[in-house]
Amino acid sequence: MKTFKFLNCCLLLFAITANGQTSGNKLPHLRKQGTATQLIVDGKPFLMLGGELLNSSASSLIYMEPVWAQLAAQNLNTVLTPVSWELIEPQEGKFDFSLVDGLISAARQNKLKLVFLWFGSWKNTYSSYVPEWVKRDTKRFPRVALKNGRLTERLTPLNASNRDADAKAFASLMKHIRAVDTDHTVLMIQVENEIGVIPESRDFSPEANAAFSAPVPQPLIDYIREHSDSIEPELHQAWVAAGKKTNGHWQEVFGTAPITDDFFMAWYYATYLDAVVAAGKAEYNLPMFTNAALIRPNYLPGQYNSGGPLPHSMDIYRAGAPHLDFIAPDIYFSNFAYWAGRYQREGNPVFIPETYGDAAGGANAFYAFGQLDAIGFSPFGIDRTPGTAASGPSPLAAAYAVLDHLTPMIVQKQGTGQLAGIVLEGMEQRSGRISFGGYDISVNWAGFGGASGAQEANRRIGIMFIQVDTDEFLITGSGAASLSFASAIESELTVGIAGIEEEVLINGKWVWQRRLNGDENGQGQVLNIGSNAAVYKVRLYRY
Repeated sequence: MKTFKFLNCCLLLFAITANGQTSGNKLPHLRKQGTATQLIVDGKPFLMLGGELLNSSASSLIYMEPVWAQLAAQNLNTVLTPVSWELIEPQEGKFDFSLVDGLISAARQNKLKLVFLWFGSWKNTYSSYVPEWVKRDTKRFPRVALKNGRLTERLTPLNASNRDADAKAFASLMKHIRAVDTDHTVLMIQVENEIGVIPESRDFSPEANAAFSAPVPQPLIDYIREHSDSIEPELHQAWVAAGKKTNGHWQEVFGTAPITDDFFMAWYYATYLDAVVAAGKAEYNLPMFTNAALIRPNYLPGQYNSGGPLPHSMDIYRAGAPHLDFIAPDIYFSNFAYWAGRYQREGNPVFIPETYGDAAGGANAFYAFGQLDAIGFSPFGIDRTPGTAASGPSPLAAAYAVLDHLTPMIVQKQGTGQLAGIVLEGMEQRSGRISFGGYDISVNWAGFGGASGAQEANRRIGIMFIQVDTDEFLITGSGAASLSFASAIESELTVGIAGIEEEVLINGKWVWQRRLNGDENGQGQVLNIGSNAAVYKVRLYRY
């Protein structure tokens, strides 16, 4: 089978950029292609086939020594790793970047890229990664307070001292990365981690109470007025229900429901975050994003991370953090397609920095890249997951092998309407249908019922489709499925399979294996996809 490749050529210009690099070797950046946004690295689109380390793994270069080979065995090309404020600035104004240098060097030696996660003011709502000199000085660096006045282990986002200390440290980190990372090993930066307030809906410190009773900041009001036809429905409904006011304090403008507390905190987290991001970009302008911990069904603000960058607050973050490039969801719920889709918005490329791995991760990755034009996918705790077993590569490693093989075709098709995906999520969805390329394609579980109830509930199928020509497709995925085809244009005609060619990964090499016919394609009626790493070239016809 012929492997489909394309060449990405870029002009080498000699104008010197602000950081001393030629624009032909310019920084990783985001660029539009059709309806998609792509990450461009060294002039070419790059798909991040990633994995995020456990929180403490990268705090030690010695601990990481045997881990790098394990990561490479999983077919990753990108590793997401924390860099914490406490480790780079253990004493105020005195920085130690030896750990950062070691991580960049090790990644480079193992031919891996990095996304650094800045654990600065907050990680999972807490301020546990700030330096000890910040933790001990609660007067200079004040905390979020509960209604009863008790302080929590969270820096308040309503304080300039907190913000400026974080921004200074982050700027120093970015300046150092600019100096040492001359080959663009570091692709992007996540700024903070899963920010928000729990266990109450907002900060009740005196400073926060005064801000809550003060007028809603005019830039937010202006943004809502200018974008009222496109903002998220939860924000729009609260504003309309309160009378579409253009001035007033927070409850006057958004009402007295608990979500107003969420909006209030979102604004102050966003503006704090923007100052940190702006300081970092001034030193080294890499793409920067923040991530969100999602909401369980029927949870209220304070039961979830109130003020975090959730779908209903994305417009508040756009208004308050214009320097931020995008927002990414951490998805640990079974309805992956719903949550990932909530973050597919104009100007917000899909990137999944934390999620499940294994077979579910493989299926979700095919959906994210195929249907959502994702720039990257990254299961959490990748260093505790073996890349191979006696029976062969792990499901995620197999999926990444396929995605790496097809990357040239995927990035060519992103944003053109010639790339699609579908995911079947467990017992509740044993079949699905997608219209693509002039065909209605039905996808059904194959062999459903062979596992326990718990295993069945967690199973999923992820299929990706690439249109090569009018009636020709590359189809691949994770999980055993059966696909059939009907015409979406001429319903009176029957669709037949003219041919199926199978390309498989054997001992690390992609080889043409079989032309599938007869029993293997239901006498020209179906495509059966197995659980191995394979790509199918399917040609259809109508009669």
